[in-house]
Amino acid sequence: MKIAIAQINCTVGDLAGNVTRILDFVTRARAQSADILITPELALCGYPPEDLLLRDDFYRDCDAALARLAAGVRGITVVVGHPQRIALKRYNAASVIRDGRVIATYHKHALPNYTVFDEQRYFEAGNEACVFEINGVRVGVNICEDTWGRQGPTLANPGPDGRTLDLGGDGIGGAQAPLAARDAGAQVLLVLNASPYHLRKQQTRYEVMRRRVAEIGMPIVYANMVGGQDELVFDGASFVLDNKGVLTHQLPMFEEALGLVTVDGTNVVAGEIAPPLSLEAEVYSALCTGVRDYVGKNGFPGVLLGLSGGIDSAVTLAIAADAIGPAKVHAVMMPSQYTADISQIDAREQAEKLGVRYSEIAIKPAFDVFTASLAGEFKGLAADTTEENIQARVRGTLLMALSNKTGAIVVTTGNKSEMGTGYATLYGDMAGGFAVLKDISKMLVYRLANYRNTVSAVIPERVITRAPSAELRPNQTDQDSLPPYDVLDAIMEAYVEHNRGPEEIEAAGYARKDVDRVIQLLRISEYKRRQSPVGIRITPRGFGKDWRYPITNKYRHRFD
Repeated sequence: MKIAIAQINCTVGDLAGNVTRILDFVTRARAQSADILITPELALCGYPPEDLLLRDDFYRDCDAALARLAAGVRGITVVVGHPQRIALKRYNAASVIRDGRVIATYHKHALPNYTVFDEQRYFEAGNEACVFEINGVRVGVNICEDTWGRQGPTLANPGPDGRTLDLGGDGIGGAQAPLAARDAGAQVLLVLNASPYHLRKQQTRYEVMRRRVAEIGMPIVYANMVGGQDELVFDGASFVLDNKGVLTHQLPMFEEALGLVTVDGTNVVAGEIAPPLSLEAEVYSALCTGVRDYVGKNGFPGVLLGLSGGIDSAVTLAIAADAIGPAKVHAVMMPSQYTADISQIDAREQAEKLGVRYSEIAIKPAFDVFTASLAGEFKGLAADTTEENIQARVRGTLLMALSNKTGAIVVTTGNKSEMGTGYATLYGDMAGGFAVLKDISKMLVYRLANYRNTVSAVIPERVITRAPSAELRPNQTDQDSLPPYDVLDAIMEAYVEHNRGPEEIEAAGYARKDVDRVIQLLRISEYKRRQSPVGIRITPRGFGKDWRYPITNKYRHRFD
């Protein structure tokens, strides 16, 4: 028996396009003499469809799309993920299609309701196994969370620098759906997945799926979606484990692929294993995928960004150019009276190296008009961050004007460290439609810059080595207002991603004043983050779907 894995990039709501894409993979798989083609979870409608799943007409259209897909399936068995409504109940389903008709349908048992997942809002849980036969081999079907075991963020997994990440779905207590498939006679388990990327995720998948193999004693074929959907990025990286838990096939990350797996009874014939990526290469690929799909799937003709001569905008520019091509990228340098000459020199150099369109628009004339207009109201008051923020808002206004005129989307350049502490200007540098570095800590930004320069040197070395500065007042550096970024990032990771309290963070060796300062900044900046653009999630807890803190919040960690 030959199983084909369709690692495909589906678009939420594009039913016709998704059917066409699946049928294209059907044709390719059939040409390779495959007996079965397995698609990702909810491939027919894209994942996650969110509140589209509350609409009756959405289910009717999905049913019609499933019928169109089935009509095109001949000479191969296809397992496709789709939503299904039966009477008043809704299910996350996978249907087995053969010779133009659906011969069996499976309903997902375990509905995740943690981090970015809220499937219990939409679906009922299934409770029956689905097993079908091909060439004398009995094949079982599961969907994603079914194989992860007990739900909830309890799996300790090594993260960056040896710290632990709390991840959803521990698999420690066993999973009922794979056992049900085994008890129904399955000899091979197909698992349809829409598993979003975050740091170290693939290693966690291996660990959990090996536990499942040990419990059920059969091979697992793990098919995962690829591509960007709003803040989520799916990395693909589909794989196969034999009945001993040995990796026999590994598809590449962040690209569509057709994997072919030969199974002889319950024995899996070893196949191709794509080489792993470094952490920096993984993250960079994730960001490029997120930008490419957000821009492309939403029909924007290109992107605009403010290029400052600093590290964040430099990395954002490189990602944008790599993701959609330099011809679709417009970098705008907007110097103020405080902008250093070297910032302009470095910005011009990078734009030239990448081959993007480059413009310079001085903001001092507009800034002077604003300050003149406010002179009466500000009489007798000393200059402060107000004047700094006016400069940032002039820049935001200029970029948004260019966006309105051209249709290109403004991508913001702020990183997670800045978003966490509020070191950003609302309606200024936060103005835009997509936040590329929203979940990238400052120290990781530097690592990405160095990584990108190993591919080709497009970021000037001085941009990487200079002290970061907003350049909104004389001799300004970020560390005038913030702890050193290595300290800030470590405290933020402990508090945001691991839910550690101040005492625990102090016990890890960080000064109490720094811990208190960072947590206070995180707390008072919530209102800003709520108004920031959607951005790409690459950690187990980004400032988006899985960060839901109240803006009005009187809770304090200490009562002293």
